[in-house]
Amino acid sequence: MGGAIGTGLFLGSAHVIQSAGPATILGYAICGFIAYLIMRQLGDMIVHEPVAGSLSYFSNKYWGPFAGFLAGWNYWILYVLVAMTELTAIATFIQYWWPDIPSWIIVLVFFCIVTVINLANVRFYGESEFWLAIIKVFAVISMILFGLYLLLSAGPNSTATISNLWSHGGFFPNGFSGMFYMLAFMLFAFGGIELIGMTAAEAENPSKNIPTAINQVVWRILVFYIASLAIILSLVPWNQLQLGSLDQSPFVMIFSQLGIGWAAHLLNFIILTAAISVYNSGMYGNSRMLYGLATQGNAPKIFAKVNAQGVPRPAVIFSSILIFGCVLLNYFVPEQALKNLMYVAVTGLVLNWALIALTHLNFMKQLKAENITRSYPALWAPLSNILVLVFIAIILFIMWQEGLKLSVILIPVWITIVYILFRILKSQQK
Repeated sequence: MGGAIGTGLFLGSAHVIQSAGPATILGYAICGFIAYLIMRQLGDMIVHEPVAGSLSYFSNKYWGPFAGFLAGWNYWILYVLVAMTELTAIATFIQYWWPDIPSWIIVLVFFCIVTVINLANVRFYGESEFWLAIIKVFAVISMILFGLYLLLSAGPNSTATISNLWSHGGFFPNGFSGMFYMLAFMLFAFGGIELIGMTAAEAENPSKNIPTAINQVVWRILVFYIASLAIILSLVPWNQLQLGSLDQSPFVMIFSQLGIGWAAHLLNFIILTAAISVYNSGMYGNSRMLYGLATQGNAPKIFAKVNAQGVPRPAVIFSSILIFGCVLLNYFVPEQALKNLMYVAVTGLVLNWALIALTHLNFMKQLKAENITRSYPALWAPLSNILVLVFIAIILFIMWQEGLKLSVILIPVWITIVYILFRILKSQQK
């Protein structure tokens, strides 16, 4: 929960709304459905065998050594990028109040705070993430209820009406293509749901608690994505939403535009905690993946070391060094930092999801051959696996068409680099 609800929804939706209008709601629903299928596929494997660094472990076991190596390192770099994106977003939210503070200073301060949290024991991380997640859960529910109150109490001359979802150019004001070509951008909002795979080895009673958490994703997506977007797009017509920049949150701007200043400030604070929460989760995820890679022999052994509290400190520190690059990025190119990071992160995300779907196909094949019954089978598999892979192909097509050819080309380049590193590491181990 903490890993999924953040910048992609609260900040990235501004870019989507300007292109798709009310159809933004449908776009997020489509991406949410695909994300749920992915969750079920990963959950199928986790419940069967809860291990640390689960995706890398499963890819290695059911597909081959290089697949495990690629899955692990891709997951690690993905969450380095996600952490950098959220860290950059934190600066944007702080600058809503204090625009004169340079973004790199804000980024540096929060970088230090979250790094210290992740160097503490896992219970401290869990407590901090629990409260950060609770704040944004409570806030989104409160915003939905307050928005409903504004809609129901609106006078006859008010612009706040549910008909805003279809009255200003229709539900698809820029045609179906207006929404379709935003799917790649919307997908970023769901990066982080796979973090449940990182918790498998440290979760209490994973065979019971992991399925419970995954099954709740459906209604959470409906409430936190669909309902919240439906409310804000009903309060103010989408084409009258005054977003001076794509780095502004439509959730904050809605209440500011309605003249409810206190709500805008409160919501900005809540969204700030959401970004910190996702950054916190990303730091946890990439350090645990690096630890898992080291225990499998796919990373230097130093990253397998843990302290007395069970924290893989070398892995946390190394991941933090890479994330520190975000400070430099915000120092040299603050204007382009957020958008560029989001698009590059989507590239890592689609490769990550493709690896989950393909690994799960091999997993099912092997268990079927051994006549082993799965206790938490994935929804509609193997049809759902094919659906996920087709969706990923569509996302890559969209990115190619939308001027993001470099991001698509990066995938085979990245795979080639990882393969070279894989061969070097294995030759040294002989």
